[in-house]
Amino acid sequence: MELIELKKELEEVNRQISEFKTSLKIEEKEQRVAEIENMMLDADFWNDSETASTLVTESKSIKKELDEFSAMLDYLNHSEEMIEFLNDEDDEEIYQELIETVQYLKQQVEDFSFRLLFAEEYDNNTAILEIHAGAGGTDATDWAEIMLRMYERFFTKQGLSYSYLNYQSGDITGVKSATLKIEGDFAYGLLKGEKGVHRVVRISPFDPSGKRHTSFASIDVIPEFSDEEANIEINIEDLKIDTYRAQGAGGQHINTTDSAVRITHLPTGIVVQSQAERSQIKNRDFAMKNLKSKLHQLELEEKERELASIRGEQKDIGWGSQIRSYVFTPYTMVKDHRTNYEVSTIDKVMDGEIIDFIDAYLHYNMKQKEIL
Repeated sequence: MELIELKKELEEVNRQISEFKTSLKIEEKEQRVAEIENMMLDADFWNDSETASTLVTESKSIKKELDEFSAMLDYLNHSEEMIEFLNDEDDEEIYQELIETVQYLKQQVEDFSFRLLFAEEYDNNTAILEIHAGAGGTDATDWAEIMLRMYERFFTKQGLSYSYLNYQSGDITGVKSATLKIEGDFAYGLLKGEKGVHRVVRISPFDPSGKRHTSFASIDVIPEFSDEEANIEINIEDLKIDTYRAQGAGGQHINTTDSAVRITHLPTGIVVQSQAERSQIKNRDFAMKNLKSKLHQLELEEKERELASIRGEQKDIGWGSQIRSYVFTPYTMVKDHRTNYEVSTIDKVMDGEIIDFIDAYLHYNMKQKEIL
């Protein structure tokens, strides 16, 4: 690669980095970190441990982004210095280092461009993901468990942490329903596009005749809202609270206790469950927080429906929309019906490699909002 080409590529990188400084609101984030650090100096900061922990997590996330941006600037400055040197000296070692640095910067720009897709208000919130086996009997509960393994592998690949709040085994095998809490950078932003019905076509391992079966699993994803975000008053008379024995997959997912809690919100029919803790009180607290998040999400969706009605656009934001198909036979294919993105490498998808589907959805979502 000629030096003049490297200069042009570096100029383009420089332009994009300058745009990032505005798009990522770097100066505002620096001020936010300073604000949180001042709060931490207060002697009463840790009196409210939950709020304190949330602020510390927020600060760490912002610092990580600022450090990455700062490192990118350092590489950019170093590249410009190398170009100045190469204008006067012919040094093959420096030239090769420049090529490697420019390639690195281009990759960083691509990563930051992906991050700009997480521009919605709650994209950086913790996510609550629920899966429910649909029609298809034992095949459906088996499929739901296969999907759970797919998501677990995806979380690991993305550096996200997860824990099970609820796990209900299938009658014979698999899982009827499960609720997971996923934490990490842009957890909700990454997972929000997974909401909907996931359809599988495969030879049933439970059918002696070896026929193809179609099964379904429903995924719901909401952001976990803080008490400040979900400032909702719940009338205790509107709740039906049950306790039951927890169950799990051989102790793999949760603690087996006698203190699992199920809360039904009678006016809306929303049901939340928690069995992750041995303490009934803690499970009840987790379930109530999840309920508040669901009720707040319901309010947000109602507002979105009203806006869609005003725009003359009817948007399906409820359950029942088939978003993705997974075909194991007679050919292999995974296809997203919203973006039309598809691959034939179904084994890789089942191994958690779904980031390309998520990337396609995020670009699709951004374009839809631009149209509206």
